[in-house]
Amino acid sequence: MPHAAIKLIGGANVVETPTLNENSGISSTNLTRFFYSPNGETLVQKLGGWTRFYPTPLPAVVRALWAWEDLNLHAWLAVGTQTITGTDSAQLAAITGGVLQDITPSQISDSIAPVVTSTAGSPSVLITDNTITGITNYDSVYIATQISIGGVVLFGLYATDQDGYLAPNAYTVLSRDQLGNLLPASSSSSLPVLPSFTTVSGSTTVLVTLPNYTYAAGTTFPVLVPTAVGGVTFYGNYVVQSLVNANSFTIVSNSPATSSATGTVNGGNAYFIYNIGYGAIPTGTGYGIGPYGAGGYGTGTQVLPPSAAAPIPAIDWTLDNFGEILIGCAIQAPQTTPFQPIYQWDPGQPTATVIAAAPSVNDGIFVAMPQRQIVAWGSTVTGIQDPLLIRWCDVQNFNSWIATVTNQAGSYRIPKGSRIVAGVQGPQQGVIWTDIDVWSMQYIGLPYVYSFNEIGSGCGLIARKAATSINGIYYWMGPAQFYTLSSNGVQPIPCAIWDVIFQNLDQLNLQKIRVAVNSRFGEVQWFYPSIAGGGEVDSYVKFNYYLNLWDYGSLGRSAWVDQSVLGPPIGADPTSLYLYQHETSNDADGVAMLSSFQTGYYAISEGDVKAFVDWCWPDMKWGMYDHAQTAQIQITFLVADYSGDTPQVYGPYTVTQATEYFYTRFRARLMAVKISSSDLGSFWRIGNIRYRFSQDGKI
Repeated sequence: MPHAAIKLIGGANVVETPTLNENSGISSTNLTRFFYSPNGETLVQKLGGWTRFYPTPLPAVVRALWAWEDLNLHAWLAVGTQTITGTDSAQLAAITGGVLQDITPSQISDSIAPVVTSTAGSPSVLITDNTITGITNYDSVYIATQISIGGVVLFGLYATDQDGYLAPNAYTVLSRDQLGNLLPASSSSSLPVLPSFTTVSGSTTVLVTLPNYTYAAGTTFPVLVPTAVGGVTFYGNYVVQSLVNANSFTIVSNSPATSSATGTVNGGNAYFIYNIGYGAIPTGTGYGIGPYGAGGYGTGTQVLPPSAAAPIPAIDWTLDNFGEILIGCAIQAPQTTPFQPIYQWDPGQPTATVIAAAPSVNDGIFVAMPQRQIVAWGSTVTGIQDPLLIRWCDVQNFNSWIATVTNQAGSYRIPKGSRIVAGVQGPQQGVIWTDIDVWSMQYIGLPYVYSFNEIGSGCGLIARKAATSINGIYYWMGPAQFYTLSSNGVQPIPCAIWDVIFQNLDQLNLQKIRVAVNSRFGEVQWFYPSIAGGGEVDSYVKFNYYLNLWDYGSLGRSAWVDQSVLGPPIGADPTSLYLYQHETSNDADGVAMLSSFQTGYYAISEGDVKAFVDWCWPDMKWGMYDHAQTAQIQITFLVADYSGDTPQVYGPYTVTQATEYFYTRFRARLMAVKISSSDLGSFWRIGNIRYRFSQDGKI
């Protein structure tokens, strides 16, 4: 009787039927990988396992990870979770040496009648807030309603207590002009004025009154707090139509007013968002002040009581490092007043703090190299987010974002698409993806700083974290295809498992897709939420860019960081909430892995003749090199006469290194083979499995 070998064609293939994918094609995989063979054959092996990187689960699903090293050679892992179920808070943490430090920024908002005082000739403006206590020079305030006082207008993000003033319910900010220069008040005043709107029934022309405004005709007047006047709700950017006098100008509303009326933005209340930092103890808050056991004693603290400020809400994060400083941007759920600032955390600080000079709203960040600039996309210059706007800080200075002739800060608006989805820094350039195309962002120095060029169209990005750069080549997932960008330009990646992901993708949770690089094995994978996944990441597809092969399986990772100063890749499990370090075990955190693959149908004997198979000789790598060869493998045969038949199952047959052969007696026209394992601690790699067969009639 003749013998035949199970020699596999590389890569999983589900776009073909099992019968079309005949003669050693692979139809399904789970927790396996492909490995290089110098003879050109495809070697399938068990996927590397994982162990806990941190001993306890995180409080919520982790959406971002970032690894870096500080100047003291301490290796850090930044961890950003989504909002914790049942609360309004997320967590930003930093782990080093097995110890987790909660560095979550805190904030609190307040809508109150403004109490503001200016001093003639001074840029320092005193703000009194009787509901918030203990604002220090470690904090910042976002003033979302323009406040005119003493000839200057306060609006935007400010560092607080800039002249050292400190009182229980008061703090100072420094007024600045549009170029960031200090702007002294022209008069001493304690009569703040907020913008007011005057509508005329049936008209779209609206009179805006704001003393000492600096807008010109054709510029943009932003309204950040929705305000209803005369049947019209004002919110967003409005183009200034005409200048009436030094205190008034006109805009056009989106719809005609239903009545003639006058009203003040936010009902006359100022709207403040305080961002709380932690630093040295201010005078009057330390040991001996207040009840025994309260206040600071020898360590930094914040005057605000714990109940006053709360950790920020977030559904996602983008993280990077600026030297040893962690940079982060929290993607917050839709808010009445949008506020998504950029945070910085220097190892040693108690918490992350807002970069007060940075834009107040951003959809994500990365650090451009080698010139080291923070690049923010989906940014703003008015407080209203521009989904196509890119802004960047000065070289080596993230406290300078306003472009002047003496620095390299700047901005650029992508002219096509609906929104920027993400940006990635790679060798020699940054790459920006919109929903429909891809752009290069190359540093060219002064005067333009960056050049922007469209390098691909119709190849947009499906989700914020679905793109990566590996060895100068970019890989990403589009709405219906995978792509790569190299010296050959943008090219689609032929995907033999297209059906697995694009026909089974939860369209309501696309932003949870995560790209994950495992550079140890030349793999880039996309973890995604399937239709049956309950809204969470539960599956993956994987591309081996050395071998140009695909495979897939069931495994959920909501965040990932490649090989780094911390060692092998680290992934976050959205179900257990543990952080796992991969390629550190042959098991799944002490539990046996269920690894398997199945071939397409073999046509055992071409034509209308059935074949009879009675023997099988297993051949595997039964363990790791110079380790015990103790793997237990299950071999199962699935046979049928016609492609539409429900296959008959023979096995599984458990084999080990000691198994010379085993008997299996079946007759059929078509045969598929499944290799699987479920034992603890084992490793295996496919070898030259052979079987014996003979012709056995037509019926």
